[in-house]
Amino acid sequence: MVYNRTGYAPWSLTREAGVQSATVDGTIEVPQYIQPTIDTGFVDIKGNWKGVRSSDEVFFIDATHEGVPNGATVLSPQTADRDFIDMTGYADLFIALLPTNGGNYAIKGVMGPDTNSFANLSPVDSNTLLKGSNALEGQGDDFNSLLSDSAQALTADVWNIFYIKASFRGQKNLQMQIINNSGGNSDITFAFMRLV
Repeated sequence: MVYNRTGYAPWSLTREAGVQSATVDGTIEVPQYIQPTIDTGFVDIKGNWKGVRSSDEVFFIDATHEGVPNGATVLSPQTADRDFIDMTGYADLFIALLPTNGGNYAIKGVMGPDTNSFANLSPVDSNTLLKGSNALEGQGDDFNSLLSDSAQALTADVWNIFYIKASFRGQKNLQMQIINNSGGNSDITFAFMRLV
């Protein structure tokens, strides 16, 4: 198989004269093979390199909230090095809860800590329900809570995993508010995984 062929450059005098072959070298190499490329990002309008996101391969597991009383609220994630979920460049989200007491739990998507900015806006109204318009989903053009589940039955001592499609796409400062309504004290461990 021939990988490179020679052809007359469109600007050569030989081609202009209508000659298809000649001994005078007015030719260019024409590659005749396919080479794969990898798209790893782009340069934005300001000239900054922006890499292409890929889905998280594993869950980020938060520190355990220990002995959460019935009726009490916790926020996750809540560690010193990760106290919010950054969904910039991500579309969907898996969350997982591992409680030690089975029963009902309320799960709500809220604005993260006011110590974090939302892009260049600071301070933010932390721990408030995130609202948005789901007009494209056929739910009208009113602002609605993006996630406000008041009673989700969780099984004790196993990971309860939930898929959240597109609600938090691009959200820059996200936390989950978890309310223990199980009827007793519970240790609660939270985890999340983002998807492109």
